[in-house]
Amino acid sequence: MLAALHGADAAFEAAIAEDPDFALAHIGRARVHQLNMEGAKARAKAADARQLAAAATPRERQHIEIMASVIEGQGKKAMTSAEQHLAEYPRDAQVLSLLLGAFGLYAFSGRPDHDAARLAICERYVRDYGDDWWFLTYLGWSKTEAGDVVSGRAITERGYAAKPENAGAAHAVAHALFEQGDAAEGRSFLSAWLPANDRTSFLQGHLAWHLALIAIEEGDADSALEIYEQHIKPAGRPYPPLNIFTDTASLLWRLTVAGKAGLEQHWKDVAAYGDGYFPKAGAHFADVHHALVAATTNNDALEARLVEMAARDADGRLAPGPAAIGLGRGIAAFAAGDHHDAVRILAPLMPELVRIGGSHAQRELWEDTFIVACLRAGQGRQAASLISERLHRRPSRRDLAWSLEAARQ
Repeated sequence: MLAALHGADAAFEAAIAEDPDFALAHIGRARVHQLNMEGAKARAKAADARQLAAAATPRERQHIEIMASVIEGQGKKAMTSAEQHLAEYPRDAQVLSLLLGAFGLYAFSGRPDHDAARLAICERYVRDYGDDWWFLTYLGWSKTEAGDVVSGRAITERGYAAKPENAGAAHAVAHALFEQGDAAEGRSFLSAWLPANDRTSFLQGHLAWHLALIAIEEGDADSALEIYEQHIKPAGRPYPPLNIFTDTASLLWRLTVAGKAGLEQHWKDVAAYGDGYFPKAGAHFADVHHALVAATTNNDALEARLVEMAARDADGRLAPGPAAIGLGRGIAAFAAGDHHDAVRILAPLMPELVRIGGSHAQRELWEDTFIVACLRAGQGRQAASLISERLHRRPSRRDLAWSLEAARQ
């Protein structure tokens, strides 16, 4: 699980067969069910683990309770309990992993400081983990996302060298290269890693998504679409549904913004996939991506989802708050060709974008949409500061072209 490789489900099943009373194996199996959106099975296995935990140690009982809380959607409780547990048992990597990553408890908490929180807890336990390959990967990635890209890349590469087949490390390297604007090295790295590790990881499709982003950055939408069709589109992919849905929706949207036509069937396929796994508002990162799909294929579905999100917000169950709803309305305006309205809606939401979680690379989609809306509305100067900030962070041929266009308006 920590290396994002296939096979954890079979390993936990084998452990349960060997020792049916092994509570930690049951909760581990429950976690894999959850990642695969098998909710009923996940909750049943978590219940088994809780029942068996009566004979476990206090450390094991806490571990089980934290993971069960995640499975039951009690993110705030799980986050607080995990922090307390790690203060006593810092080497419980599975518990620490729940807090980390683009889809971790910190990222999806709605906090604007989740990048800093992730880095802080990693730095707190540096001495406990030393040169552990998994920990170095997440320490490095956390530094990269928090803005210390040079140090983050160096630490990530140490973790990658210790276990090159670790898809999590390959992912962290891809992010570092993205943040440094090194498209050539990013393409070279991913083009080598992906075929060398074919079908070994549930991050395979997401790493191909990173490769497609490089193609879009270089103005090669045709290559990006080819990568999508070969490695990312939803049919038959053995990856977690949240990864599949967000990767497919976001890449098709980026291709659309880049001017690529003829994507109608792909959009329909992604809409059908999303309806199967995310039919109602719930996981907010799926919901903001649902807006991309519905704005392109079914405006009625988008309005219904935004109403559901508003109800969750009123109940205090929408972690990013009303900003997530506003992003959906801005996307709808853009898709309808009303770029002035898209600018009006999205402009005040740019500082709030961090609250939806994910990574910088994932959130840039909404920044890109805002920038293009400004340019198409003849309001390029509104986007000038955002473009400048991005160019200050890393070189980008596309951002430079947008900057020049904005300056002419």
